[in-house]
Amino acid sequence: MHEYGLCEGVLDAVRRRASGRPVSKVRVRIGARHAAEADSMTQAFGMISVGTEAEEATLDLVTVPAALRCRDCGATAEVTDMLAVCPKCASDNVEITGGDELVLESLEYRP
Repeated sequence: MHEYGLCEGVLDAVRRRASGRPVSKVRVRIGARHAAEADSMTQAFGMISVGTEAEEATLDLVTVPAALRCRDCGATAEVTDMLAVCPKCASDNVEITGGDELVLESLEYRP
């Protein structure tokens, strides 16, 4: 489950930003290319954050779609499926770019 690796990077960023302050919520922008499942990410984050500032913090994921451009008809679209076809002509001759973000967007601290 690659979500653990992703969450380790997120937790490192959380800990650097939190500087010891207890965290209640973590918001992360994650690109569709990571193919991360929200439930798996939440479970992984909960397990690896035990004993840290982020223990018991909720994880809020914002999925960022990738951009699709059809090489046959020129159509463009946003997609979350990396096996997408052109929505206009159904061609699989497409270029998919972006959607590879992993950004710690915000933290909320406990009082």
